[in-house]
Amino acid sequence: MALEEPKRRQRMVCLMSDEEQRIVDRYLDKYKITNKSRWLRETILTFIHKNMEEDYPTLFGEHDMRR
Repeated sequence: MALEEPKRRQRMVCLMSDEEQRIVDRYLDKYKITNKSRWLRETILTFIHKNMEEDYPTLFGEHDMRR
């Protein structure tokens, strides 16, 4: 039995300038991305996940580890 995706019920809205929208549209067109919502969601969550991994607390500070 395949696992079902959780229902997405929360909406996020952001406003873009005309130029920003053109940049996004060109990118989606260039890479033949047809599901903008999925791309935005995955892009945002990937960015957050990467930053959280980099900010993960360590036993020693960066200065101590570089000695």
